[in-house]
Amino acid sequence: MSSHPTLTPNQTNQQQQPTKKPSTLTALAILTLLFAISIAFFLANFRTEEPRNSPTATLFGLKRFFSSTSPVSREVLKTASDKTGDKMSRTPIYFLSHGGPNDMYQTDHPAYKKLGQIGREITTKVKPKAVVVFSAHWQAGKDTIQVNTAEVTDLIYDFYGFPSHYYEEKYPNVGSREIANKVLNLLGKAGIKAEGVKRGLDHGVWASFKCAFEPESNPLNVPIVQVSLFKNEDPIEHYRLGQAVSSLRDENILIIVSGMAVHNLRDLWFSMDSKRPMPYTVSFDEALKTAATAPPAEREQALADLLKRPDARQAHPTFDHLLPIHVGAGAAGDDVGKRLWTLGEGSMSWAQFRFGQVANGSSSL
Repeated sequence: MSSHPTLTPNQTNQQQQPTKKPSTLTALAILTLLFAISIAFFLANFRTEEPRNSPTATLFGLKRFFSSTSPVSREVLKTASDKTGDKMSRTPIYFLSHGGPNDMYQTDHPAYKKLGQIGREITTKVKPKAVVVFSAHWQAGKDTIQVNTAEVTDLIYDFYGFPSHYYEEKYPNVGSREIANKVLNLLGKAGIKAEGVKRGLDHGVWASFKCAFEPESNPLNVPIVQVSLFKNEDPIEHYRLGQAVSSLRDENILIIVSGMAVHNLRDLWFSMDSKRPMPYTVSFDEALKTAATAPPAEREQALADLLKRPDARQAHPTFDHLLPIHVGAGAAGDDVGKRLWTLGEGSMSWAQFRFGQVANGSSSL
């Protein structure tokens, strides 16, 4: 015998009537459809690379969704991160006062030691994948730049009157056609006439590099591509040259410019007996520091004005050893210049500069 109460027909009809309104059912259907679409979206956009039978895969990719961002979000975050970290991710730029080939043998000279410190900062902290170098000792055309495309690069002994063993010196190095072509493309985009040539490294590169990157104790071990200056004394054109190749720094390619802060060979013989700097050596050295470390917005004009100073032709009878710093400053963009060290000797100044920061601010110079 049933214990349930007996329902009358009227009660039965009332019991079987829908308890949900049509509008409610429609809303539920829409919510169900939206939920299905959401699941399909997750499956399409957040698939993992794990096997299909893995726990993550069987959770419709939701684990990955909650543990990471979507591809679009990741790209946005990456772009934002790149923008905030641009300056720190760019390689700095170094201006090396390179001296003469005799400096390779004067290991107790302060300049030799300073070049070595700069070289160790480059190999241990900057760690570039390649070096593009501009030297005072290579001027191409009045309006044309040349880029060394040689993979195997000999040394050029472009100095005279030294002992015979100077002309037997070696410096291990390789070039890079790929990097050279990057430089040529950038110059072309900037409207600068440029051509690839096969050439050796002049002593403005290899002699100073042998001090900075001593092959046994601190080898550089990356390709070196040398680029010429213009065969003119226009500081603005050389500044533009630097600007044209600035983006190399975003690819972990280091730009080095090699010259001399003060360079008067004519007076060198008169100052051989004394290390005391000539008056113009002191005045121009300080003027160069002021110009090179000026705010980036003012730096181009400040460096151009150096060539108009009364002591400019005493400090540099020709401007070939000064113009590399214009190239470096142009490539620096918004990065500030810093004089790392200086030493005036007779008619020469050994000032060394860096534009930009070493990653994580870890420079000891």
